[in-house]
Parts: sequence; C-alpha cells; structure tokens
Amino acid sequence: MGIKARAAERRKRIVAHRAKNFRDAERWDLDFWQSQTSEQRLSALVAIHCDIAKVEEGRSRSARRKKRKS
Repeated sequence: MGIKARAAERRKRIVAHRAKNFRDAERWDLDFWQSQTSEQRLSALVAIHCDIAKVEEGRSRSARRKKRKS
C-alpha cells in the first residue's frame, strides 16, 4: 500500500479532541487508550515504530547525500 493510500486510511480512523487544558488532554488520552482493545493498542505501537524507522531511514539517506556532496 502506498503512502497516499495509507494516509487516506489513517484519516478515516482519526479520533480528535480539542482539550481545554493539560488535565483535560491527559484525561481524554487515558480514556481513549483504555477504550481500545489490546490489539488496537499494539497495532498503534507497531505503526509508530514503523513510522520512526522510516524517518530514521530518511535522515540516514539525507546525511549520506550531504556527505557525498562535500
């Protein structure tokens, strides 16, 4: 699945909340994650790890390109 398709799928699943303050944000966040199944929480964690790996890979490529140019 390409990045555009993944982004479209992610937008369909986004749940948002506009917090009034930090306490409200923390309460909403806790309620949200506690309402998710174990599988949903694990899936979110795996997605975050995959995104971080992609960012790190992009940074490494960028650093190698800069090194070659100098």
